[in-house]
Amino acid sequence: MSTPVVIHGIKACDTMKKARAWLDARGIAYRFHDYKAEGVERGMLERWARAVGWEVLLNRAGTTFRKLPDADKKDLDEAKAIALMLAAPSMIKRPVLETGRAPIVGFRPEVYEAAFR
Repeated sequence: MSTPVVIHGIKACDTMKKARAWLDARGIAYRFHDYKAEGVERGMLERWARAVGWEVLLNRAGTTFRKLPDADKKDLDEAKAIALMLAAPSMIKRPVLETGRAPIVGFRPEVYEAAFR
C-alpha cells in the first residue's frame, strides 16, 4: 500500500489489542496513534464523521458515555458528539483504521480482510 496504515485508539483497549495482533500476524506495517495519550484533532474527527457518520464514531456503549449526565446525552448531533469526543477521546469508538480509503471503525476480522485484499 502506498498510503501508510494508521490505527487510532487507546493502548490498553482489548479490541485494539485484537486489531493490532491481526495486523501484526499478517505483516501489515502500521503506525499506532494513541488518541488518549497523544490527543485527537477536531479536523480528524470531522473528517471521520463525514466519512462514516458521527453515530458510528461515537462509542455510546462505553463507560465514559454512559456516565455522562442525561443533559449531555440529549439532543445529540454531529457538533455535540464531536465536542464530547474531543473532551473525552475514550468516547471515540475504536479502533479507527486508516488505509487511504474510508476509515474503518471498530474491529471485525472479515472487514479488515476485505480492506487488505
